[in-house]
Amino acid sequence: MYVLDIDTVKEQLTMSMAINAIEKLLKMQSDHPKWVKTPERLVIPTFEQNDNHPNGSHLSMPSVVFDGENEYAVVKLVSICPDNPKRGKPTTMATITVSDNATGEMLAFLDGIYITQVRTAALSGIATKHLAKQDSRIVAVVGTGGMAYEQLNAILTVRPNIKQVNIWNRTLQVAHEFQNRFNKEYPQWQVEFEVCENIADAIKDADIINLATRATIGLFEASQIKPDAHINAIGAYQAKMKEVSNSVIEASASVIIDDVKGGLHEAGDLIQAHNDMNCSWTWEQLTGTLSDLVTEKVRIDTNENKGITLFKSVGAASFDAAVALKIAQKAKEEGLGQLVKL
Repeated sequence: MYVLDIDTVKEQLTMSMAINAIEKLLKMQSDHPKWVKTPERLVIPTFEQNDNHPNGSHLSMPSVVFDGENEYAVVKLVSICPDNPKRGKPTTMATITVSDNATGEMLAFLDGIYITQVRTAALSGIATKHLAKQDSRIVAVVGTGGMAYEQLNAILTVRPNIKQVNIWNRTLQVAHEFQNRFNKEYPQWQVEFEVCENIADAIKDADIINLATRATIGLFEASQIKPDAHINAIGAYQAKMKEVSNSVIEASASVIIDDVKGGLHEAGDLIQAHNDMNCSWTWEQLTGTLSDLVTEKVRIDTNENKGITLFKSVGAASFDAAVALKIAQKAKEEGLGQLVKL
């Protein structure tokens, strides 16, 4: 078994690698639906909301993947700890195991924090590639927590002509810290940053808007954004959370989700819109899935008047499996990390 810590994973995993691995998985699932088995993830709430601990959650996310030759079991264990930034730790803590189903032998034990960040961002990258205007120039980053770094990296990977990044966070100091860290850790992207004091200034001219918050009410209305903006919404991961307002959802010409089954329970924005008697949007109006975009069952002409496009991400274990399996196989081939005999 190869043990890979976060530094080793960071050295090996690139955004392009993650995007390619997930696109390959989605195409394989489309061609061979039985090759990927992903039961609904188990989510256990942690702590009652009080002065000492904000409520978080623990997730168990298993997936079985057959690649045409071999079958693997990949399991991610996640703890979401909202207070962790105060401790200098990521909000999302995770570990991943990869096993060979033929023998039951564990091939790799990987730190899952960076894999989670990159695979989540890769989903937004794929959506952006298919839904955002080809000539996008301005991106707005709303919410600058740990997930936001790779989210911006993914957007720039698929839309490298972007020149300006507007940033908004509830705490301005955190937004400035995001700018400084991004410039230091991602020097390949030569973009201008502007830290905005309010959301309206950050989003009004943005071609792409990335949301990664724990908001419980829509952050802005459709009238505040460009009529052809693309939105990646990766926050609001519980039914009671909401960062995309009903007016934005109603105004969206295309609404895409990564995992419908998970979204019915966890996509707070869409769940609340569907359940609101005053909102015209329902699940029946969902345009399609990320898989539909990759396999071209759904095609959006990003050079024409495409309207507002919205991508809602809730995540699925199969996405983690695609990326983790790639790293585990690379570790075996190249002897990466620490070899441990059980």
